[in-house]
Amino acid sequence: MEKTEQGPDFDFDEVAKQSFDLVCKGATIHQKWTCAGCGTRQTMEVPNKMFTRGICEECGHETDIKARGCNYLAIMSL
Repeated sequence: MEKTEQGPDFDFDEVAKQSFDLVCKGATIHQKWTCAGCGTRQTMEVPNKMFTRGICEECGHETDIKARGCNYLAIMSL
């Protein structure tokens, strides 16, 4: 599997705070993180929730998202 350039991961607590603020304003967020095993970018299916651990859909590795960091996709209504 070829690895591609991915978006950066940031401090979990900071991302959680920012995403919570957006959800309070009506946005829908999906947490994004990078697998510590194979390096693929993952997106959580459950909206508006931040997870501290994640299982990679590609290789099955469990990643400590709180330690590695994450980001999010925000969907804003106009």
